[in-house]
Amino acid sequence: MATLLIPLPNTDFDPTEVAVPWRVLQAKGHRIVFATPDGKAASADPIMVTGKGLGLLAGVLRADANGRDAYRALLADPAFRQPLPYAALQANDFAGIILPGGHAKGVKPYLESAALQSLVAAMFALDLPVGAICHGTVVAARSRDAQGRSVLFGRRTTALTEQMEMSAWWLTRAWMADYYRTYPETVQAEVTRALAQAVDFEVGPTSLRRDAPDRLDLGFVVRDGNYLSARWPGDAHRFAEEFAKLLNA
Repeated sequence: MATLLIPLPNTDFDPTEVAVPWRVLQAKGHRIVFATPDGKAASADPIMVTGKGLGLLAGVLRADANGRDAYRALLADPAFRQPLPYAALQANDFAGIILPGGHAKGVKPYLESAALQSLVAAMFALDLPVGAICHGTVVAARSRDAQGRSVLFGRRTTALTEQMEMSAWWLTRAWMADYYRTYPETVQAEVTRALAQAVDFEVGPTSLRRDAPDRLDLGFVVRDGNYLSARWPGDAHRFAEEFAKLLNA
């Protein structure tokens, strides 16, 4: 089975976007290696785990029961508790990479890491499977090929849509300020700028329903060659299953 990499920030990653793919792919026999900027164990965005501060919107915005259950299991995984530092990573050591998201400010060192972007570019150059979900697509969009263009140039992708990002921000900004705005520019706007043409960004169907192991049809993904993308935690189960198919292919 394959050895796969899931790089993380030290704090504020989305629990569902990490733990669900980890659970699905590990159950299929794959080995998952984690990495953080300094090799210290990571922690998820506590608001997405507990819902604290989200008020009446907690039931919609925080991780659902599937995501929380997977995250609790992840915390006991020795590989998760002993990640590698980004500096130790080599593209040839892995059969694929998954780039999860998160929107709180602690994800910025992950999104902005030059070392991680270089690694992602190398994996694209080797045509290894690359999966990105939500803000994870920003890492891919910022990764540059030998010609200096984004590795997503000429590819189709999805990502956290502007409608999703701005809706969460508008609904919570009165008491959470810019918690849902990682940068002034939306994820969709930045990722679209990296593409060959704007129509290569696919927003997918509008829905607040999350997928589940027995409802993969509720998830939305875009596959282009060995690159797979998804929009938000509600796509995580479909994303994980489709990434497993990509590995088998």
